[in-house]
Amino acid sequence: MGYGHDARRRPDGRFRGPVVTELHLAVGLDGYGWHPHAWRHAFAHNATGGGQLSGRYWAALAATAERGLLDFLTIDDSLDAQPGPRPEISPRRLAGRADATLVAARIAPVTAHIGLIPVATVTHTEPFHVSKAIATLDHISHGRAGWQVRVSATAHEAALFGRRSAPDGDELFHEAADAVEVVRRLWDSWEDDAVIRDVATGRYIDRDKLHYIDFAGEHFSVKGPSITPRPPQGQPVVAALAHAPRVYEFAAASADLVFVTPRDEESLRAILAEVGQAQRATGRRIQAYADLVVSLGEDPLTPGAAISSDAHAFRGSASDLAELLLAWQDAGVDGVRLRPAVNAIDLPAIVDDLVPLLQRAGRFRTRYREGETLRDRLGLAPAPNRYATAPSASLPCRSWTWHPSAPAATQRRRCATPSTWPSTPNNGATSVTGSPSTTSSRWPARRR
Repeated sequence: MGYGHDARRRPDGRFRGPVVTELHLAVGLDGYGWHPHAWRHAFAHNATGGGQLSGRYWAALAATAERGLLDFLTIDDSLDAQPGPRPEISPRRLAGRADATLVAARIAPVTAHIGLIPVATVTHTEPFHVSKAIATLDHISHGRAGWQVRVSATAHEAALFGRRSAPDGDELFHEAADAVEVVRRLWDSWEDDAVIRDVATGRYIDRDKLHYIDFAGEHFSVKGPSITPRPPQGQPVVAALAHAPRVYEFAAASADLVFVTPRDEESLRAILAEVGQAQRATGRRIQAYADLVVSLGEDPLTPGAAISSDAHAFRGSASDLAELLLAWQDAGVDGVRLRPAVNAIDLPAIVDDLVPLLQRAGRFRTRYREGETLRDRLGLAPAPNRYATAPSASLPCRSWTWHPSAPAATQRRRCATPSTWPSTPNNGATSVTGSPSTTSSRWPARRR
């Protein structure tokens, strides 16, 4: 497998030299697998591990993926009980979902290296909650967390919340961009050394190192700060799945990596060219990962059954798959996310059959580096705190005047405790009026 030794320019405009680089390899997990009948195989062969709503099931999948030295795993989620645009639930397909972020939190303590990227939808939900959940995941995983952004476009998903109709495409991604910006600012609202734990002086926190984010946009008005200290990575990895130029633009502006769905090498090169164009328009560099549904073993329940997917479905041997992945890497992708058709069959095949082939080709790691974060592993630049590096005044929270005409990006201040906050502990009780002000509002944006 002699790929990667010819110097050439990549489709996104970057020069690709003769040095062979390691392929980033991830796995995308959803239920019992991406085949619509994967659940039947799992139950017929008693391979459920307690079922897809049990922590034991997900912990076993994560342990297998980590044994294969994979970069990260993603955990799919949506506001639908079943994937697809139709509100009716099919009696023949798996129905019901666990919360992906909570699943990731469950498996974080039983893994040590693999990155954990749950899907969290931003439409109809609040960015403050996403920010807090992913920051918490990053803390308990010691810097291995990420977040795949998803939007919700269907009327029946909007009806679950009953607050508004389904947004159109442009509004969806304008709102998603605002949501990601709010989440990122909240992650930065605590400086890295804000928690001091000074026993001698009795100071637990340096409140000059907490910052209001003061975001005012079309869809959200969020004051901050977060109630969760800054994540170990500073900024956990943000990802997005994209199928069209409008979404490539969103990913280039807001994410660190984008999952794309080529059908073959020709379409891959065309997609990478579009991603490159979006990058140049935003002035940001993101990584591109090709999604691929893989079936490396014959499903005895549905031999030869077609898999309907947004991503190309590969059926064949591990050696053929290795050749395909290396060819796609040489076409310009930074990595590949494999979606197992049947988790119980295809995830072990990825780990035991595919990974050794990539290692022998010199294209995949043979061990994890101790102590590296997910950002480190993916080669992402360190994430400086935007508020720690920018001058700002330290003012009491109640002594600041809101000027709605000022650009949101320039509205920064540090947090001091308002005189109305209680100066003594309240035995853990929290009231609405006595809590730190970390609020957001929607439709229309307004200050509280």
